Amino acid sequence: MISGCAGIPARRYVLDSISVSGNDALDDDEIIGKIATRASPRFLGLFQGLVYDYEVFDRYVLERDLQRIERYYRARGYYWTRVRAGRVFQEGAHEVRVEILVEEGPATEIGRVDVHGLDALPKEVADSARTEVASLLPLGDAFEEEQFDVAADTLHQVLTDNGYAHARLKKAADIDVTRNLAAVGYWVDPGPPVRLGEIRIKGQGSIPEAEIRRTLRLEPGTPYSESDLRSAERALLDLGVFSSVSVRPRLDEAASEGTPTDVVPIDVEVQRSRFRSIHLGGGVQLDSQRTDLHLVAGWEDRNFFGGLRNFLIEFVPGAVIYPTRLPELEAPERLLPQARLRLEFRQPGFIEAITSGVIRAQAGISPVLLTSERDSDDPVVGYRDLRASAGLERSLLWKVHGALSQNVQVNSPFTYVGTQDADLATVVVSYPELFLRLDARNDRLEPTRGVYVTNALQIAGVGGDARDLRIQPEVRGYVSVIEKKVTLAARGSFGLLFAQNYGDTVADNAFNRPIESSRSGWVRDVQLMFLRGFFAGGPGSNRGYALREIGPHGAVPFYNPGQSSEEFSGSCELMEGQDIDDLPTNCNLPLGGFTLWEASLELRFPLLGPLRGAVFADMADVSPYRLDFRWDRPHLSAGFGLRLGTPVGPVRLDVGYRIPGLQAPESQDEYTPDDLFGLPIAISFGIGEPF
Repeated sequence: MISGCAGIPARRYVLDSISVSGNDALDDDEIIGKIATRASPRFLGLFQGLVYDYEVFDRYVLERDLQRIERYYRARGYYWTRVRAGRVFQEGAHEVRVEILVEEGPATEIGRVDVHGLDALPKEVADSARTEVASLLPLGDAFEEEQFDVAADTLHQVLTDNGYAHARLKKAADIDVTRNLAAVGYWVDPGPPVRLGEIRIKGQGSIPEAEIRRTLRLEPGTPYSESDLRSAERALLDLGVFSSVSVRPRLDEAASEGTPTDVVPIDVEVQRSRFRSIHLGGGVQLDSQRTDLHLVAGWEDRNFFGGLRNFLIEFVPGAVIYPTRLPELEAPERLLPQARLRLEFRQPGFIEAITSGVIRAQAGISPVLLTSERDSDDPVVGYRDLRASAGLERSLLWKVHGALSQNVQVNSPFTYVGTQDADLATVVVSYPELFLRLDARNDRLEPTRGVYVTNALQIAGVGGDARDLRIQPEVRGYVSVIEKKVTLAARGSFGLLFAQNYGDTVADNAFNRPIESSRSGWVRDVQLMFLRGFFAGGPGSNRGYALREIGPHGAVPFYNPGQSSEEFSGSCELMEGQDIDDLPTNCNLPLGGFTLWEASLELRFPLLGPLRGAVFADMADVSPYRLDFRWDRPHLSAGFGLRLGTPVGPVRLDVGYRIPGLQAPESQDEYTPDDLFGLPIAISFGIGEPF
């Protein structure tokens, strides 16, 4: 229960803490998580009675909890476990602590596993069933009731996936407590192999039944498989027009309807969602590089011209308030307009039932702000960005999704402020992309358990100005800990870029060496690296740094229009005794790199109602060389954050601190961000978890 400041009830004792001793096989948190007795919560991990009410000690509840612990130990295979006592110690006038004493005893091991009734099945089915059970219940392991039940469910699934829809099984475990051995047995009655019967569809409304049947890919007369039924459910949900889908066999109705026992009818029940929707919103970004205000307006039709086609249009107008930014918050001088228009068309059942054809187009303009510093003479460069893609998307297996597309990106430069460099020209990049995604999270907005894995492979060179190979896999994992109220989240990623016709100036530029190419070639090189290279730092990367602050830095020639390569190189030359931070702003801008690695670890916990907290550690590096993982440059930052839950995801505020001595060795390409409020920190604000 939550309140402002709790008091201690009269003539009662509050429970300060609970500890367990004598336990080796199970840890304290696992045991305490299974009982009703709870220690008084501490706000921010420190203060009892502030925000949260005290937990009142009840000795009758504690007595029942001791029995619960013994029962839980038996479920984990410890049949000799005894809870000897629950000691209560008075800590103050109204506080007590509890110590639970456990005597575990030896574990009961699995001594034998038998599966009966498989002899009449095809050999490959019987062998698969025995193998699955043996892998879940290895001889010599502690006998656990949960694994015993999981093995039974898996055995049943093997049978139903191979046509035995009427399969029944019994299970038993004999425990020899004198020898601490368990004999496990399963008795299988597979029944006859069956085929799919009539498929009935309900609840589709105006949606064409033929489209639903095509997507299901279930044909009467084909062998029965529960895996096929689950795949059919996922395929219908992927259409995006149903809020719920149920594909179930009518096993109990076969005899009463006179249906042959080797045929099972299927019921498909769907609940249609709204076809058309409008979404409106807005956002604010405030960090060390920009202050950004924008609106979001979109319209979506999930049955565009019938046939379950999906059409989406989204418009995001906004402006950058220039040069206002953290920490100085300079007075605004001008608004830099920005906008993005996005269109997407999706055709389900393209080529085959569960493959969608997708066409996307996007047009936008935005300023490119590369640093938290500025010189009054520097131009403010912007880009007109046009993108188009066409491809195929498909669910591959279980929760794995794949997409293959051809993409074209056209970037045309202009200036908001100042003169445009004569060598700054339009750049075109064309590439096919293969994108794979495994999403096994329990929630997409605020996951607390599961994994999320992606990999993007791009090969540029089918037309356009760039020829390269670019690959970037990423893995995220989530685990619920401490009574499932706290989430431990981790993320790791790396990126490799193999450029063939650009990028030669990056290393020389980063280390202030002479640039051998012409000025126009140098400008083109920098432009292509902006589009294809890797950058790190920012709210979704390393939160101790602003956007693009990690990685090679050097001169960007089009920030000094009209100056020759020699003149510009001379103005950016590092003299003896001079620090790189003393150079002009346009000599120390992000360039992009060829090798990226990132890693993050975050602990998320509740605070008050919808308000949650987080502590995190982020690491990252970007190298100016190919296949160059520089582990001696961790750029380690640690910090804390606040999350406020909303229907569209958590509103997030993070503060990252760059830990001294754990950044990178001093070098000419290493960028040192400015301090905020006198501290080596970065602040980020946005919507959605960082990962």
